[in-house]
Amino acid sequence: MKIKVSRKEHFNAAHRLFNPAWSAEENEKVFGKCNNPNYHGHNYEMIVSVIGETDPATGYVFDMKILSDLIKEHILNKFDHKNLNLDTEHFKSLNPTAENIAVVIWRILRQHIDSRYELKITLYETERNFVEYPAA
Repeated sequence: MKIKVSRKEHFNAAHRLFNPAWSAEENEKVFGKCNNPNYHGHNYEMIVSVIGETDPATGYVFDMKILSDLIKEHILNKFDHKNLNLDTEHFKSLNPTAENIAVVIWRILRQHIDSRYELKITLYETERNFVEYPAA
Protein backbone atom coordinates (compact mmCIF):
# COMPACT_ATOMS: atom_id res chain seq x y z
CA MET A 1 0.00 0.00 0.00
CA LYS A 2 1.45 3.36 -1.05
CA ILE A 3 1.27 6.39 1.21
CA LYS A 4 2.08 10.00 0.42
CA VAL A 5 4.01 12.14 2.91
CA SER A 6 4.50 15.84 2.29
CA ARG A 7 6.64 18.73 3.49
CA LYS A 8 5.44 22.31 3.10
CA GLU A 9 7.99 25.12 2.73
CA HIS A 10 8.01 28.65 1.39
CA PHE A 11 10.44 30.94 -0.34
CA ASN A 12 10.36 34.49 -1.62
CA ALA A 13 11.73 35.24 -5.06
CA ALA A 14 11.57 37.81 -7.82
CA HIS A 15 11.29 37.06 -11.52
CA ARG A 16 10.37 38.45 -14.90
CA LEU A 17 8.45 36.50 -17.50
CA PHE A 18 10.05 37.32 -20.81
CA ASN A 19 10.83 35.66 -24.12
CA PRO A 20 13.98 37.25 -25.61
CA ALA A 21 12.97 36.11 -29.10
CA TRP A 22 9.88 38.34 -28.96
CA SER A 23 9.44 42.07 -29.26
CA ALA A 24 8.70 44.20 -26.19
CA GLU A 25 5.13 44.53 -27.43
CA GLU A 26 4.64 40.77 -27.78
CA ASN A 27 6.11 40.13 -24.32
CA GLU A 28 3.79 42.77 -22.84
CA LYS A 29 0.79 41.28 -24.66
CA VAL A 30 1.48 37.72 -23.46
CA PHE A 31 2.93 38.28 -19.98
CA GLY A 32 1.35 41.61 -18.97
CA LYS A 33 2.54 42.98 -15.63
CA CYS A 34 4.62 39.82 -15.11
CA ASN A 35 6.89 41.22 -17.86
CA ASN A 36 7.91 44.22 -15.73
CA PRO A 37 11.54 45.00 -16.74
CA ASN A 38 12.29 45.71 -13.06
CA TYR A 39 10.94 42.31 -12.01
CA HIS A 40 8.26 41.45 -9.46
CA GLY A 41 8.11 39.01 -6.59
CA HIS A 42 6.07 36.20 -5.08
CA ASN A 43 5.83 34.46 -1.74
CA TYR A 44 5.89 30.92 -3.07
CA GLU A 45 4.40 28.05 -1.07
CA MET A 46 5.81 24.68 -2.02
CA ILE A 47 4.66 21.19 -1.08
CA VAL A 48 7.09 18.36 -1.74
CA SER A 49 5.40 14.95 -1.62
CA VAL A 50 7.10 11.57 -1.54
CA ILE A 51 4.99 8.50 -2.28
CA GLY A 52 5.99 4.96 -1.46
CA GLU A 53 5.62 1.92 0.75
CA THR A 54 5.89 2.21 4.51
CA ASP A 55 9.10 0.73 5.89
CA PRO A 56 8.03 -1.94 8.43
CA ALA A 57 11.10 -1.26 10.60
CA THR A 58 10.55 2.51 10.97
CA GLY A 59 6.91 3.03 10.06
CA TYR A 60 8.11 5.80 7.74
CA VAL A 61 7.60 6.19 4.02
CA PHE A 62 10.46 8.68 4.00
CA ASP A 63 12.32 10.34 6.86
CA MET A 64 10.87 13.87 7.01
CA LYS A 65 14.04 15.30 8.57
CA ILE A 66 16.00 14.09 5.56
CA LEU A 67 13.37 15.57 3.23
CA SER A 68 13.49 18.88 5.11
CA ASP A 69 17.29 18.98 4.86
CA LEU A 70 17.23 18.19 1.12
CA ILE A 71 14.72 20.98 0.46
CA LYS A 72 16.72 23.48 2.50
CA GLU A 73 20.06 22.62 0.91
CA HIS A 74 19.01 22.23 -2.71
CA ILE A 75 16.00 24.54 -3.09
CA LEU A 76 15.65 27.14 -0.37
CA ASN A 77 19.35 28.03 -0.20
CA LYS A 78 19.35 28.55 -3.98
CA PHE A 79 15.99 30.26 -4.59
CA ASP A 80 14.92 32.06 -1.41
CA HIS A 81 15.32 35.85 -1.60
CA LYS A 82 16.80 35.60 -5.08
CA ASN A 83 16.01 37.07 -8.45
CA LEU A 84 15.40 33.84 -10.34
CA ASN A 85 16.35 35.36 -13.71
CA LEU A 86 19.60 36.90 -12.50
CA ASP A 87 20.77 34.95 -9.45
CA THR A 88 20.20 31.33 -10.46
CA GLU A 89 21.78 29.24 -13.20
CA HIS A 90 18.53 27.33 -13.67
CA PHE A 91 16.69 30.29 -15.17
CA LYS A 92 19.41 32.06 -17.14
CA SER A 93 17.83 30.71 -20.33
CA LEU A 94 14.54 29.28 -19.01
CA ASN A 95 11.51 31.49 -18.44
CA PRO A 96 10.78 31.24 -14.68
CA THR A 97 7.07 30.54 -14.92
CA ALA A 98 5.46 28.64 -12.06
CA GLU A 99 5.35 25.61 -14.36
CA ASN A 100 9.08 25.77 -15.09
CA ILE A 101 9.98 26.45 -11.46
CA ALA A 102 8.05 23.34 -10.35
CA VAL A 103 9.79 21.18 -12.96
CA VAL A 104 13.22 22.54 -11.99
CA ILE A 105 12.54 21.84 -8.31
CA TRP A 106 11.40 18.30 -9.17
CA ARG A 107 14.53 17.67 -11.27
CA ILE A 108 16.82 18.93 -8.53
CA LEU A 109 15.20 16.86 -5.78
CA ARG A 110 14.80 13.79 -8.01
CA GLN A 111 18.60 13.48 -8.06
CA HIS A 112 18.63 13.10 -4.27
CA ILE A 113 15.59 10.87 -3.65
CA ASP A 114 15.73 7.18 -4.49
CA SER A 115 13.78 6.31 -7.64
CA ARG A 116 11.68 3.75 -5.75
CA TYR A 117 9.73 6.75 -4.46
CA GLU A 118 7.37 8.85 -6.53
CA LEU A 119 7.99 12.57 -6.18
CA LYS A 120 5.44 15.36 -6.63
CA ILE A 121 5.87 19.12 -6.42
CA THR A 122 2.97 21.49 -5.77
CA LEU A 123 3.94 25.13 -6.13
CA TYR A 124 1.66 28.00 -5.18
CA GLU A 125 2.64 31.22 -6.91
CA THR A 126 -0.29 32.99 -5.30
CA GLU A 127 -3.01 31.87 -2.91
CA ARG A 128 -5.20 31.00 -5.90
CA ASN A 129 -2.71 30.00 -8.61
CA PHE A 130 -0.69 26.81 -8.31
CA VAL A 131 0.88 24.08 -10.41
CA GLU A 132 1.61 20.40 -9.79
CA TYR A 133 4.36 18.35 -11.34
CA PRO A 134 4.00 15.69 -12.43
CA ALA A 135 0.35 16.34 -13.21
CA ALA A 136 -0.88 12.77 -12.77
